[in-house]
Amino acid sequence: MKKVLFIFNPKSGKGQIRNNLPEILDAGVKAGFDVTVHTTQSQGDAIDVVEKRACEFDRVVCSGGDGTLDEVVTGMMRSKVKVPIGYIPAGSTNDFGSSLGIDKDMIRAAEIAFNGKEYKVDIGSFNDDSFVYVAAFGIFTEVSYSTSQDLKNVLGHAAYILEGAKQLRDIPSYRMQVEYDGNVIYDEFIFGMVTNSKSVGGFKGILPGNVELNDGLFEVTLVKNPKNPIELSEILGALASDSNDSEMLYKFSTSHIKFTSSENISWTLDGEFGGNITVADIVNRNNALEILIES
Repeated sequence: MKKVLFIFNPKSGKGQIRNNLPEILDAGVKAGFDVTVHTTQSQGDAIDVVEKRACEFDRVVCSGGDGTLDEVVTGMMRSKVKVPIGYIPAGSTNDFGSSLGIDKDMIRAAEIAFNGKEYKVDIGSFNDDSFVYVAAFGIFTEVSYSTSQDLKNVLGHAAYILEGAKQLRDIPSYRMQVEYDGNVIYDEFIFGMVTNSKSVGGFKGILPGNVELNDGLFEVTLVKNPKNPIELSEILGALASDSNDSEMLYKFSTSHIKFTSSENISWTLDGEFGGNITVADIVNRNNALEILIES
């Protein structure tokens, strides 16, 4: 009998997994798996469990938000083996699950996780860490991990907006050197993101072009520091219209990018705190892992 490790975060979203747990486990058994269950005990717990125990299983299925998936992927990238990952979204945003076309209904998502087809995806390497779909710095990036889980559960997207509004009073900027594909940019930014997703923060349409999750490329968006309200208005308009024409934005695709600054800058990886650092070396690991998607 095939063996699967099922990891879930009981606090993700509104804790709805508790109501669906019997059906999820039943789906695994019906798919021919011997199911081992692990509930996450603390931040980083899933990383350790997957890194140490993935070699014992034919598949790892996780349920939670993007942060839970990030931990499972990070553990798998550190593991000596690379077994397929099933994902049952249960968080407030679920950007990557949406990009993969995984059903938001947990029972249907469980069917995909246990019976779907394997789909190779790119994984981001961030210094010695990993991320699934976004590495970002600047305004609003602290929102996802500074907003309490209880507030996310009650208000959903509104919780992010309320928390983000607090940061509009005084927008910090960061002077950085950015290197990619033989190019060097030296500028001052209020925001930057390196992504492999069709939506960020639950919002679609802010990323350029037709995004592919296994093309070996990241989509990069860098927002310059506005000097006046007119430039700020131009930035907001360019982001809203997905325009590449604004001189206030840099938008491009690359497989490898390096950020260097003289001061420590806080980064977020898949909505979780990624550290305060002066150098961020980000590499696309093309087709690094397999995720289960609908057949």
